[in-house]
Amino acid sequence: MSAPAAQPPADAPWTVGRILEWTTQHLKKNGCENARLDAELLLSEARGCPRIQLYVQFNEVVTDPQRTRMRDLVKRRTQAEPVAYLIGRREFFSLDFLVNRDVLVPRPDTETLVLELITEARKYENPRILELGTGSGCIAISTAVNVPTARVTAVDVSAPALVVANDNVQKHKVADRVTLLHGDLFAPLPADSQFDFVVSNPPYIADAEIEQLSNDVKLHEPHLALKGGTDGLEIIRRLFAAVPAFLVSGGRLLIEFSPEQAERMLRLVAENESFRDPRILKDMAGRARVLVATRR
Repeated sequence: MSAPAAQPPADAPWTVGRILEWTTQHLKKNGCENARLDAELLLSEARGCPRIQLYVQFNEVVTDPQRTRMRDLVKRRTQAEPVAYLIGRREFFSLDFLVNRDVLVPRPDTETLVLELITEARKYENPRILELGTGSGCIAISTAVNVPTARVTAVDVSAPALVVANDNVQKHKVADRVTLLHGDLFAPLPADSQFDFVVSNPPYIADAEIEQLSNDVKLHEPHLALKGGTDGLEIIRRLFAAVPAFLVSGGRLLIEFSPEQAERMLRLVAENESFRDPRILKDMAGRARVLVATRR
């Protein structure tokens, strides 16, 4: 059996490598699932460098101001504050998005919707896309970046969220093709608006289930973007009722939902005579995640 790794002496310098090791163990003890990744992201933020650079800086001594900044970030992380909010950004669909507590943290699950949208939108010469509940703008902007001929209208009921979305629109230089509107679902749109695609990652958590979410989500992410009413489908039902008027014949509706809602989502399509050919797409973990339906 190999001997245990030697511990550095108490007066050893706090190098990048030593801080990463200590922080990883500390975060693990406090229940952080991705402790090593979190430690690297926080230290790269404290040092003001790309995370990849840490790997060639293992033996460099971290300055006192950087250590002070790192201690503050780690303390907040142990209180379940999401890393994305601590560092102010999150990668989504290989793009870097600015985020804060006014918007949900973009999640890999939602990339399922974006991939399908991009694949289908590329079949159109000039696709017109409407996103409802844009938040950080990650869906609208990822699509605009990857489909250069697309015109995207993105709506959100939260004015603070739209400030973040606008910052991301400017960051990714798509302001000429992404229009942001403030309002509830279809309310800010002209009545004669027509789109080839309507997409949404709406609030779909049942109100009573909010308290069962992880502390990262429950304590820090905006409940306005999470709470979907008594059964989680309140906003989705409103969307289904109004969307036919805004979709062209043959247009596609794409909605993200929670895996256990799959059968109910299919029933909503069956009850709405305006749609045909419903499909359920699975996320990277193999869970039902996105409904796709076609306007008759």
